[in-house]
Amino acid sequence: MIVLDTHAWIWWASEPEKLSSRALAAINYSRAIGICPISCWEISTKVAQGKLTLDRDLRVWVQQALARPGVALLHLSADIAITAGQLGRQGFPGDPADRLIVATALHHGAELITKDKTIRSFRQVRTCW
Repeated sequence: MIVLDTHAWIWWASEPEKLSSRALAAINYSRAIGICPISCWEISTKVAQGKLTLDRDLRVWVQQALARPGVALLHLSADIAITAGQLGRQGFPGDPADRLIVATALHHGAELITKDKTIRSFRQVRTCW
């Protein structure tokens, strides 16, 4: 399994040319692609703030992006939430959404597809870009 950071999910679903060739190959060869629920919130927030424009209604976009083969909306468990809360003590400076996404990847032992340099510099999570 791989987990997609929010921007990687958006780009894969709408603008795959924005993904690195390595990230796109990892997605294409993965049988299971995990999406953290906080990514739905991040997309909704960016649309509401006018920072992101989708080519269709938000709910339709999310439903269709989640319906792609191999994609699963992962459960946000208490263990993931606790891990996310503890990442600051482990030196991860990311915002709460980033922490939840990183914690989700860690929980599932999954590689995280992200362009985010802060996340990629955190050595406890395997990343690909």
